[in-house]
Amino acid sequence: MDLTAKQISDVIRENPRAMLVFYSQVYPFLVRFLQNKINNQEDREELIQDIILAILDSLPQFKAQAKFKTWVYTIAKHELIDYYRKKKIKNILFSHFPFLEKLADMALGPELALEEKQAKQKIFETLKNLSEGYAQILRLRYIEGLSVQQIADKLDISYKAAESRLGRARLAFQKEFVFTTANLSKDS
Repeated sequence: MDLTAKQISDVIRENPRAMLVFYSQVYPFLVRFLQNKINNQEDREELIQDIILAILDSLPQFKAQAKFKTWVYTIAKHELIDYYRKKKIKNILFSHFPFLEKLADMALGPELALEEKQAKQKIFETLKNLSEGYAQILRLRYIEGLSVQQIADKLDISYKAAESRLGRARLAFQKEFVFTTANLSKDS
């Protein structure tokens, strides 16, 4: 994983193609970095997004004194430490004062509900922009909750074909999601 100075400059200027290159290089690196450090997949995905935002926020200060990969690793490591620190504080606090967890849930309820509604809208908008085949297999897996074997049976294809199609559909979804959430045209 290495970005050129021009690519970094293009990412800072929010060039859509540069953003896709950035994401396609940074995301897999972060998945591998966190794979054995955080077991809960939702927590891991949330932390990856937090790390990507921290990288994007700090990118204008990147001076290329170290390799880009080393710089990203350092940010990821600090974000991981923050994650564990917050988790520990939360666990200690809620174990000693259980009523605080209920109070926090009540206070954050409307905001979280709005965020969830907006996220669902973005997801369904992205699904509408995918080919019907990709949208169908993603709906079967993530909305209907079918296993890969059940999808293969339903679509009358082999397990390997279903697995492969699901992988391609996920990749297409990720790319489309970047464009949909940023309201970008694919021709930019």
